[in-house]
Amino acid sequence: MAGYPTQTPARLAPSGTVPEGTTELWKDRKRYLWLIGLVVPSLAFVGFGGYVATGWSVWFWIGPIVILGIVPAIDLVAGLDRSNPPDDVIEALENDRYYRWITYLFLPIQYVGFVAAMAVAGGWDAFGVLADAPLSTVDKLGLAISIGCIGGIGINTAHELGHKKEANERWLSKIALAQVFYGHFYIEHNRGHHVRVATPEDPASSRLGENFYQFWPRTVGGSVKSAWRLEKRRLARRKQGPWRLDNDVLNAWLMSLVLWAAVIAAFGVEVAPYLLVQAVVGFSLLEVVNYMEHYGMLRQKVGEGDRRRYERVLPGHSWNSNNIATNVLLYHLQRHSDHHANPTRRYQTLRDFEESPTLPTGYAGMIVLAIVPAVWRRVMDQRVVDHFGGDVSLANISPRKREAYLRRYAAQGTAAAAAPAEGEVLPGAVAEVLAARCPGCEYVYEVAAGDEHEGFAAGTAWADIPADWCCPDCGVREKVDFVPCEPERSVA
Repeated sequence: MAGYPTQTPARLAPSGTVPEGTTELWKDRKRYLWLIGLVVPSLAFVGFGGYVATGWSVWFWIGPIVILGIVPAIDLVAGLDRSNPPDDVIEALENDRYYRWITYLFLPIQYVGFVAAMAVAGGWDAFGVLADAPLSTVDKLGLAISIGCIGGIGINTAHELGHKKEANERWLSKIALAQVFYGHFYIEHNRGHHVRVATPEDPASSRLGENFYQFWPRTVGGSVKSAWRLEKRRLARRKQGPWRLDNDVLNAWLMSLVLWAAVIAAFGVEVAPYLLVQAVVGFSLLEVVNYMEHYGMLRQKVGEGDRRRYERVLPGHSWNSNNIATNVLLYHLQRHSDHHANPTRRYQTLRDFEESPTLPTGYAGMIVLAIVPAVWRRVMDQRVVDHFGGDVSLANISPRKREAYLRRYAAQGTAAAAAPAEGEVLPGAVAEVLAARCPGCEYVYEVAAGDEHEGFAAGTAWADIPADWCCPDCGVREKVDFVPCEPERSVA
């Protein structure tokens, strides 16, 4: 097991770190557990093998059985993992390529299973599945749902890759999304959701009192619209229209069109309904996770006049879980607060914050609750109110339920707490700034070089950058957060 030399800070380290003041090697106790994430794309082959060995059609339903049944049960008995890597090993841990290769390997396994499943649905005898008899419509439906579950978890892999700065990983993210025809997620999540998270303007942040079936059409439609607007605005800054291949929404959708057309051409038009089913299941699995991640969370407004804006994203704006089974399955997605604070940070280095609100079980188990609204409300609504100290007016409440919730929880309410103080910010128009650095991910905008991808030609002054522009790498910090710095490069 790889070890990283460390000297821990003076304060007591969280469970799993080395004792104070030592120089012993810190080891990631989950290093090989991360390979469990590859079990999900392998489920297709487990299902095929189980059916061939037993003849039981239930094997075609292995996706929902594992994700909605077995994993939540394991979460209940496997316990919690609150360990954090020490600060001084973060860089070495980030640079350990073992971890990124685990996410890379997800994709070929995912796609071999996907193609094999569509072949079977089209009547091809892949892996000897059809040796005895053709599959019934119900069998094919179960297979499509299972493949959709794999594709939905594949979106989580795309999420991990899409946040990285390396171009090859961003393209791998689009490839992972192609199966479920949700390529616009790459744009909307990074440049939309991370900017607007825990606000009423964010289609991917659910509201107190809003059930999943009300949230689903709002987030699916809103995400498409948001992604298109973001790319249209970026291209407009380059004096270009949106109908171009370098529109990242269009080129991602084109990848899905080519993939689906190839599958239909190879296995027949009869696979088209199953392609659609697996796609809807896949992106619905993503959206039910979105639903639970920020349920009822609301960032408060701070500042005065034209400087008024939402407070910085804090650990308290995301629901977290330390259930180890789902965490290794989803690459630490449940450490969601640190992800929003440091979007480009790799999964193996994400940390647990004590101040983050915690779900009663892992994400897999919470999915089961979310699809039964009455149970979800019974479990989660009081937790939201408690998180805001009994003042439900501080929550992001569904407009149609707002008055009812204010009446129901009025007795628990107190005066709204004072908004947290903001740190120093950079005024939106400072003519002498030659370069400005994002304090979150270290992206640097240099006036001399500009940023052609963002639509800013070389020489575009900092004062001419739109006030609502956000960092293109992390998608979290706004222009007002950037810090003036010295240019790092020169332009010939």
